[in-house]
Amino acid sequence: MKIFFKFFLTFFISTNICAADEIKVFDFTESELANLQVRKVRGADNKTIYTLGSNENGNFIKSVADNAASGLGKELKIDLNKTPFINITWKIEKDLSGIKENTKKGHDYAARVFVIKKTGATPLSNRAINYVFSSNNEVGTNFPSPYTKKSIDNALASTKSNLDEWVTVKANVKKDFKRFHDLEVNEIDGVAIMSDTDNSKMMSIAYFQNIYFSSKWLEFKIFL
Repeated sequence: MKIFFKFFLTFFISTNICAADEIKVFDFTESELANLQVRKVRGADNKTIYTLGSNENGNFIKSVADNAASGLGKELKIDLNKTPFINITWKIEKDLSGIKENTKKGHDYAARVFVIKKTGATPLSNRAINYVFSSNNEVGTNFPSPYTKKSIDNALASTKSNLDEWVTVKANVKKDFKRFHDLEVNEIDGVAIMSDTDNSKMMSIAYFQNIYFSSKWLEFKIFL
């Protein structure tokens, strides 16, 4: 996946966010999806298909990536001094077992959430943390993208432990920007979700639900 950095930052939808203990990123509603742009990554053969659904825990979005790569993004300001923790509920129904995610040919994920900080005049100068649901690595594995060292992949979940299960994970974004980029970041500029299989030419099925920032470290949960 060659230019996701530039790709996301050129089609974010602007959103006004108020300070709160919890800041929801996506509603996963018909009206929101209609206003979000779904754009194929340059070089990908197909777009990822996103459809809405709901369960007892609220709305979710389902992604099916069949030799595809496209994402949904929002430009929004999050004060990391007040709400530094990102919380993500997601599930992988069909993973990408067998690929090497730290290589260009295998740099695909059934589910990923980008957090982006603008650090220059052009999209390619910005920094990102790419929180991923890995199909091949253990939780805690991290490495630079094989396409740019300005984006770091960090596995918050793995199908080696949780395949076809709803999992809620969390991370301290402020600390992660310092850890991975050596940057003191007080505010981020955008968040995006994506499922991509354009490098491996495989197919994945994933679900995203309840992505928000919080002021507190929440408990890890698995929904069966």
